Amino acid sequence: MTQTFVRACALDELDEDTPKRVELEGVPVALVRTEGEVFAVNDICSHANVSLSEGEVEDCQIECWLHGSSFDLRTGKPSGLPATRPIPVYPVKIEGDDVLVSVTQES
Repeated sequence: MTQTFVRACALDELDEDTPKRVELEGVPVALVRTEGEVFAVNDICSHANVSLSEGEVEDCQIECWLHGSSFDLRTGKPSGLPATRPIPVYPVKIEGDDVLVSVTQES
């Protein structure tokens, strides 16, 4: 299976520790620039159907603004209740000034 990367935004559109919501191929994605890296996770909290990009980022975690669940940006694993299920994490590449994300895999 090969990954297909699509342009999500320009790198300079991402402020440090401030999530940005984009939609890629019908998938809601939260982009986060933190600790010198760019991460892409599914923008929907696994506990409640709310946008994670409206939450805060600290220590490579994104927090759901509604109930306070936190998710590791590297793994998608929840690190705070009430969420118990991980969120999808997507591969990111930086090419020049562009942030590219793969949300689908082709066979």
